[in-house]
Amino acid sequence: MAGLLSRFFGRERKEASIRCGAVVPAAGSSSRMGQDKLLLPLDGTPVILRTLRALEDCPHIAEIVVVTREDLIVPISGLCREAGLTKVAKVIRGGKTRTESVLAGLGELSRGIDLAAIHDGARPLVSQALLEAVITRGAHSGAAAPAVPVKDTIKVVREGVVERTPDRSVLYAVQTPQVFQRDLIATALKQALAEGAALTDDCSAVERLGIGVAITQGDYCNLKLTTPEDIATAEALLTWREGS
Repeated sequence: MAGLLSRFFGRERKEASIRCGAVVPAAGSSSRMGQDKLLLPLDGTPVILRTLRALEDCPHIAEIVVVTREDLIVPISGLCREAGLTKVAKVIRGGKTRTESVLAGLGELSRGIDLAAIHDGARPLVSQALLEAVITRGAHSGAAAPAVPVKDTIKVVREGVVERTPDRSVLYAVQTPQVFQRDLIATALKQALAEGAALTDDCSAVERLGIGVAITQGDYCNLKLTTPEDIATAEALLTWREGS
């Protein structure tokens, strides 16, 4: 019994000591939104501030680097100061692509931080339970991401004609944060960049190396704000979540 308790409490101490750096890519053009989505108010609070507050509140996250457009560096820095976000270490300029921006953010994390969580700036409804689960899994496996089963039937379409219908039971929508050993994701992204690979998420870079990414339970509320309809949905979800 003593040995069992020792192993249990040792594991708890190990998980409590996880130190993760968060990189927040927020350098997109917001073209599909029609206006800058990061500064849009969501129930009175700018989207980016809601995102950063969620990361700030996670005990495993030791520091945050925001990677954004040059014209947003001052506004976002000001929001962080006014909100008293102590974990936001830097707000820096991003690159031409998401891959370049994430690499820039990884390079600005402090030495000694070996685990990196990459989280979209436009995902303001991420929960503490999701953060806890994926960061812990990433610390143990080296690469992890949250995902939810797709609800709709998916069609592969070419030139306006359905080509095939994949089996929905094996299809998942992957979310962020995606959590990796820092050296692993840096190496994977550098190789993808050198080879001109077009990536839509960071897991893809690691998958290209033949390394599996562990999946944790995602959250349908953890949506990425992309179009104007998403703002209305997020407002409704906030009201629903606060009332439940």
